[in-house]
Amino acid sequence: MKKILILHTGGTISMVENKETGAVNTTSQHPLTDLTYHLKAYANIDERIELSLPSPQVTPKHMLQLAKITEEMLPFYDGIVITHGTDTLEETAYFIDLLLDTDKPIIITGAMRSSNEIGSDALYNLISSVRVAVSDQASNKGVLVVMNDEIHTAKNVTKTSTSNVATFQSPQYGPLGIITKDSIIFHHTVIKRYAYPINQIEKQVFLLKAYAGMDATILEAIHKINPDGIVIEALGQGNLPKETIVPIQQMVQQHIPVILVSRCYQGVVQATYGYDGGGRQLKDMGVIFANGLTGPKARIKLLIALETTKNMAELQYIFENEF
Repeated sequence: MKKILILHTGGTISMVENKETGAVNTTSQHPLTDLTYHLKAYANIDERIELSLPSPQVTPKHMLQLAKITEEMLPFYDGIVITHGTDTLEETAYFIDLLLDTDKPIIITGAMRSSNEIGSDALYNLISSVRVAVSDQASNKGVLVVMNDEIHTAKNVTKTSTSNVATFQSPQYGPLGIITKDSIIFHHTVIKRYAYPINQIEKQVFLLKAYAGMDATILEAIHKINPDGIVIEALGQGNLPKETIVPIQQMVQQHIPVILVSRCYQGVVQATYGYDGGGRQLKDMGVIFANGLTGPKARIKLLIALETTKNMAELQYIFENEF
């Protein structure tokens, strides 16, 4: 049997519901540790609690810590499963995916309902993740997110519902595969993968969402604190109100990378419109278009990329060609 390491980091999958108040909170002992005998049918299992944090408290530094531990432990295991809170799960998954270059399966999973809630998906998702981790077909696909009988790539998956157990989806792309009672079935594969090995994460990158009537105020405020970069979720195909142009142009001229994605959950940004604030004008002034990434993931990628280069041409290549 294959040998799998489970790294626990916290989140709903590690919490319990207070039956009197209904509040879901942390507990002194991981509620699934006494249930892992269910996993012995699939693999030889080792477990360790690496973090104990609700995922809104997980930072890029925690993600780097987790990536480094995963990298250190990979030579001793056939695959690694990480349990994580769902709120920032997709960001941690993508962070690790960008750092590690391995053909061994790395699976991240979580739960929408704690282990003692009715209809809990906690143990089921963990079992499914171990089953995927021991599958030979899961190799060389980067970090995978396993939830609700589906297998998704770290790059494309996102949380789409606040509470539904089917919350994790890959809009426009779909899952790589599915999990049945008897089988792990992959019907897509990963074509390209890129790794950026870094040892620190120190940059300050902001994420903004564009809206009707947006002006220069918030961009000017961010510019004053001299950020290392900024990601903007633009309108439509990659357009902004014309009032935002001056501070964006000033940042680009000072070699502060401005990355553009769309606030739409499908499609990619394109330099189509030539009016003031349109994508064509933004691209011509040096704004970098990120193909197919959400705002949070573009921010993760920029945080990592800035640890390897500050060259604007290199950053442009990383975002506009590596997809």
